[in-house]
Amino acid sequence: MKQPLERPGTQNVTLVLPKGVLTRVKVLAAERGTSISALLTGLLERAVDDDDAYARARQRGLSALDRPVDLGTRGRRPASRDALHER
Repeated sequence: MKQPLERPGTQNVTLVLPKGVLTRVKVLAAERGTSISALLTGLLERAVDDDDAYARARQRGLSALDRPVDLGTRGRRPASRDALHER
């Protein structure tokens, strides 16, 4: 049996998939002209990148809450709640 080529900075993992899923993944990889390993690596890298981007966006949003936008009211309420909701 041929030994897989190990690249520096990589590590092999074992993945257990249902046979039907594995068959579909093999077809998908073949249609894209790549290996299952490369296909899964790309998908996992995208998932990690998306998670990192979400974490950065969340932190920016939370930081923005600490710096409220000046609405030009100089800290005063222009009208009371009751006045705004008079009928």
